[in-house]
Amino acid sequence: MRNDGWTFEVWAPRADSVEAEIGGTRHRMRRTGERGWWSATVPGAGHGTDYAFIVDGDGPYPDPMSRRQPEGVFGPSRVYDHDRFTWSDHDWRGRDLRGAVIYEMHVGTFTVGGTFAEAVRRLDHLVELGVDFVELLPVPPVPGRHNWGYDGVDLWAVTENYGGPDGLKIFVDACHRAGIGVILDVVYNHLGPSGNFLQPFGPYFHESLGSFWGKAVNLDGPGSDEVRRYIIGNALSWLRDFHIDGLRLDAVHALHDKRAVHLLEELTVEADLLAVSLGRPLLLIAESDLNDPRLVTPRDAGGYGLDAVWDDDVHHALHAALTGERHGYYGDFGSMAVLAKTLTSAYLHDGTYSSFRGRGHGRPAWHIPGYRFVAALQNHDQIGNRAEGDRLPGELLRVGAGLLLTSPFTPMLFMGEEWGARTPFLFFTDHVEPELAEGEAERRRREFVDHGYDDWAAKAPDPQDETTFLRSKLDWSELEHDSHRSLLNWYRDLIALRRALPELTDPRLREVAVDFDEDARWLVVRRGTLRVAANLGADPVDLPLPHSRVLLASDEDITHDFARVTLPAMSLAILKAP
Repeated sequence: MRNDGWTFEVWAPRADSVEAEIGGTRHRMRRTGERGWWSATVPGAGHGTDYAFIVDGDGPYPDPMSRRQPEGVFGPSRVYDHDRFTWSDHDWRGRDLRGAVIYEMHVGTFTVGGTFAEAVRRLDHLVELGVDFVELLPVPPVPGRHNWGYDGVDLWAVTENYGGPDGLKIFVDACHRAGIGVILDVVYNHLGPSGNFLQPFGPYFHESLGSFWGKAVNLDGPGSDEVRRYIIGNALSWLRDFHIDGLRLDAVHALHDKRAVHLLEELTVEADLLAVSLGRPLLLIAESDLNDPRLVTPRDAGGYGLDAVWDDDVHHALHAALTGERHGYYGDFGSMAVLAKTLTSAYLHDGTYSSFRGRGHGRPAWHIPGYRFVAALQNHDQIGNRAEGDRLPGELLRVGAGLLLTSPFTPMLFMGEEWGARTPFLFFTDHVEPELAEGEAERRRREFVDHGYDDWAAKAPDPQDETTFLRSKLDWSELEHDSHRSLLNWYRDLIALRRALPELTDPRLREVAVDFDEDARWLVVRRGTLRVAANLGADPVDLPLPHSRVLLASDEDITHDFARVTLPAMSLAILKAP
């Protein structure tokens, strides 16, 4: 901000003319330097000024780096001055990922109101649960009133549906006062199909590469230097200007980058430098289906240096073993041997043959510290990518949570899981263009036809129907019922035990051992002096665990004596050996 107005800047390397339009008046911008940037200082403009850009006479278009879109993705941008917000988290020094528990949240369905302000009112619940981080699904503007967030555009802004940029800052500030860090899900592999006005400004996208989600971002072609700066600058803005503690990088396997220094490595370097400047740790967590430990291998050892990566193999092993499902990518999972391998090696597919992919997949990761793998029993993908958005029932959650929260990995819970929420988490959109609104259900069906969901069209509700969105909102009144309160207490006890016993946060995968019986479907996980005994079978089992004492049990019918423990069907006990 200057005394003589506000300076507007935009990258448009192929344009012959660019103008800033404010209140119906156009202000000519001039080229600055050789990289295609344009600039103009407009007297009287400042915080709260609405504006747009005209490129070679076309437009008006919102600013690619818009900090606020008060009228949505099709409206003008608004000048937003980050320095005007007053923070109260000056003593916040961040959170360490080691030993942490993450809680994944979609702001729009976490509460009835679906806003940052409403979420703040529920932070006491998360404090009592004992989680260390809240991970928000993407928050940039999206078409319409509701969306998962992965159709976002105007990546530097915050959707007004949740409360805009100030709303996010108020939420982060409140989390820090409560001792909770905030991780933000960001999407850099594509932009949403609606309200995406980057193309008129420059070569932001590959002409041919893409996916179900849209064109791939140009990370290695002509003009990609500025595109990469656009992404890295955005990431640093979340961490610096919004005080976010970490970023979850969506689908990094869809980042097409053949340059010698990959975008992820470049981003890691920049984030490390910012962390030193801010005096607090900043986390970068990748979602990837590559099963490639190089993502979290230090840079000086030839890796990208990210802090952690999502581990879907752990989810698949737990889910298939608990439910018996074997369709699609669950085909290789479900046995006790597979569950034992993932609990001790992080990946099932570490160079082995993947029947879902029809080829070998992955590479070994047993040498990587366990906390660098974020593992979940449920998450937005694994629930929302089911036609009916159905969650695991409470009896399976008890055993699954017991195995997850005593694992060497970083556990992540999906909102409502901790009390066995019965509300689904469905796929929902609110596209305003008729062609997108009418075709969304079919596009979604085609995306999952090879995943074993041949009945998708018959079961999945219309994503454009507002009822689909409303059904996905958590029902907090469920906590008034004893069964839900009991499950919540189980989760609280597990998290408290994890925090109290060093064996449970020991990240060394080599120190984890598993005994199991494939036919009887039981296993015992050995972690130091602790034993996690689980019966996933239909019949009770007697396991010889002499001189042990039970610390926690999922079922009141679990019995133990000096020599053994008896586990009913689908139950779990955590014991301490002498």
